[in-house]
Amino acid sequence: MARRRQIYEGKAKILYEGPEPGTLIQYFKDDATAFNAQKRGTINGKGVLNNRISEHVFTLLGNIGVPTHFIRRLNMREQLVRQVEIVPIEVIVRNVAAGTLSKRLGIEEGTQLPRTLIEYCYKDDALGDPLVAEEHIACFNWCSQDELHDIQDMAIRINDFMSGMFAAVGIRLVDFKLEFGRLYEGDFSRIILADEISPDGCRLWDMTTNEKLDKDRFRRDLGGEVEAYQEVARRLGLLPEGGDNAVLDLESHRKKKG
Repeated sequence: MARRRQIYEGKAKILYEGPEPGTLIQYFKDDATAFNAQKRGTINGKGVLNNRISEHVFTLLGNIGVPTHFIRRLNMREQLVRQVEIVPIEVIVRNVAAGTLSKRLGIEEGTQLPRTLIEYCYKDDALGDPLVAEEHIACFNWCSQDELHDIQDMAIRINDFMSGMFAAVGIRLVDFKLEFGRLYEGDFSRIILADEISPDGCRLWDMTTNEKLDKDRFRRDLGGEVEAYQEVARRLGLLPEGGDNAVLDLESHRKKKG
C-alpha cells in the first residue's frame, strides 16, 4: 500500500493525510531531542511505547469527558486522529519544581509547589519556545479569552486525573506539557486536546526512590531511557511483567528472526 502524503514532520512525530477528510495519521518516531533540538539521539522502541501510552491516556481522558483529537490506534507506531488547527501555545502544568522552573527561580528541584502552576510558551522552534504571559496571548491574538479559559479548565482537569492515575501505580507526576487545537464544525470551532501525552512530555518520578522515568534520562545522560519508558508502560498495564522482550520494532524483530 502506497504511503500517504506527508503533511508535517516534527521532532518526535510525522503527520500523514488520513483516510477520510478531517483526519490525519500520527506516526511516532524513535528520534529523541532535547534543549530545543540541540541534543539529538535515538531511543529504540520509544515510538511504539509512546503510541501505546498516549493511546491509553487519551482514551481514559475521553472517558471522563475531555475532548481530544484521538480516534483510535492503527498499529504499533500509528494512530488515527482528528485534524485540528493547533493553537501556537505550549501549556506546561507544574506540580513540583523541576527543570527550567528550578533554574529560573532558584527553587530546589523536587520542592512541592503550594498550588498547581500553569505556564505558557509560544510554539516557535527558532525562538526556543519562549515563556509568555496571558497578556502576550491576548495581545497577539494567539487564542481568544474564551479559548484560553477552556484550555485552563481542561489543563487542571487533566492534571487532577493524571496525578491520580500515576499515583495509583507509584509514580509522581512532576510536570507535563499539553497542546490544544481548534476543531472546526461548520462555521464554529471548539478547543480539544491534541498532540500526545507520554514520557517525552511528562516528568515522571518513582514515588519511593525519585528515580526519573521520562526523557530527563536522555537530557541528563543518565542512560536507561528504554527501560524507564518500558517501566511506565508496564505499571500502566500496557506491557506484561518481564516485558523487556516485547516487540517494540517490527523491522528489527524480523531481522532477528531471519
